Amino acid sequence: MGSQPPKPKIVGDITSMRADANRGSFSRLPSRLNLGYQRAVHIPLTSIMRYTIYVLSVLFLVLGSVTAPTDVSRAQNAPTDAERQALEVQLKDLEGQIGQYESQIAGYKKQGSSLKGEISTLNSKIAKLNLQIQAINLTLKELNRNIAETQSQITITESSIATRKAALAELLQNLYVSERTPLIQIFLENPQLSDFFSDLNNVTLLQSSLRATIVQVTDLREQLQDKQDQFHLAKADAESVRVFQAAQKQEVDSVKVEKGKLLEVTKGQETKYQELLKQTKETAAQIRSRIFQLLGGGELSFEEAYQYAKLAGSATGIRPAFILAVLDRESALGQNVGKCSYKTAMSPSNQKIFLEITKALNINPDVMTVSCPNRDGVYGGAMGPAQFIPSTWVLYDDSIAKVTGHNPPSPWNNSDAFVATALYMKDAITGCNSLYTAQTSRERCAAAKYYAGGRWRSYLWTYGEAVVTRAASFQDDIDTILE
Repeated sequence: MGSQPPKPKIVGDITSMRADANRGSFSRLPSRLNLGYQRAVHIPLTSIMRYTIYVLSVLFLVLGSVTAPTDVSRAQNAPTDAERQALEVQLKDLEGQIGQYESQIAGYKKQGSSLKGEISTLNSKIAKLNLQIQAINLTLKELNRNIAETQSQITITESSIATRKAALAELLQNLYVSERTPLIQIFLENPQLSDFFSDLNNVTLLQSSLRATIVQVTDLREQLQDKQDQFHLAKADAESVRVFQAAQKQEVDSVKVEKGKLLEVTKGQETKYQELLKQTKETAAQIRSRIFQLLGGGELSFEEAYQYAKLAGSATGIRPAFILAVLDRESALGQNVGKCSYKTAMSPSNQKIFLEITKALNINPDVMTVSCPNRDGVYGGAMGPAQFIPSTWVLYDDSIAKVTGHNPPSPWNNSDAFVATALYMKDAITGCNSLYTAQTSRERCAAAKYYAGGRWRSYLWTYGEAVVTRAASFQDDIDTILE
């Protein structure tokens, strides 16, 4: 047979400590191992008993390590599902109470401007803000529970991967050793023909188990990546919610101060209150010239922003005040805005789409900045005033072009960005209509979806509430302009 090459210490790169620099952990293995579905070509050289033990061991590792985490997961989910339902009930109750105060505030506004009505409005605002803070606290509690649960799932998945990698290392090593035995030893160890074929069948089963284990390790790695992404998103959400929580607490203090100053200046007299209104009310000219700061950076006069919002609103049925509030930087408290390169901020899938967008617009992608990733590692990559990520922008580009006449539309063009926002909000509100009846609640829901997508419930009383509050203020400004 000739001299045999020296036996390597290990066949496959299974553990990171012994990684082959030229091959990844799960790159294609040498052709001498039969991992396909066709019958094995190489003849095994170990006894029936030895392979039987291998088969039983592999089945134990593959099946046993799968079921154990499932049982643990079920045990963990039982109390957490109950906790989640309890939190949802509490949030629903708070939403109802907040809705009552919103109705009161709207009623006071319809009664006209009076000192008594203004004091009642401020009292209702304070009560509403306190309830919103309670809702935010419940949201944070849910996010923290999700973080802990996801971390536990990550630990379980990592343990399962480690178990399977150890099994793969042993199986591959044993198969390699077997294949190095000279052909004559086959007949010496298998004098009976029936033993020979039984041995061969056991090896085929062993290789099938090996193949299944490799597939499961790959699947587990994908699950681990998904869980890690969820973990980072939950941490980012919790941090954002805490920022909004602090802002809400400051707002409570601000309204209390406003109420105190109002009583101090007017001394409880209606005539003095009416004089104060005349002195403090902005004129239409002042409102038009006010600076409007866009969510994704840049600024316009309020008049310019209003004209863009009117264009977008007339094409979609979304009221201009709501569009302005969504695109107002103050609504997001300056979060998720930055000037980063697409190469470092975007996910790989969005980078490809980004390059297609810039190529169609004849723009150098290297000079266009996008939003930065956050400190938890969640991708950024949002573009232009409306802060759309590339994969979302291309869903609306044809519809945008029909409204603005720009083909292709640009994420960095103000009219295109306003129309894109309105189109997205139209779809979002449609999805919220089945959940809420009041217009304010629907807009709050849609704004939260604009900000966080599928994680929108965590942002109802943070970004969503900030948007509807700003929208009410902008509506007053628009009414003044139109007077």
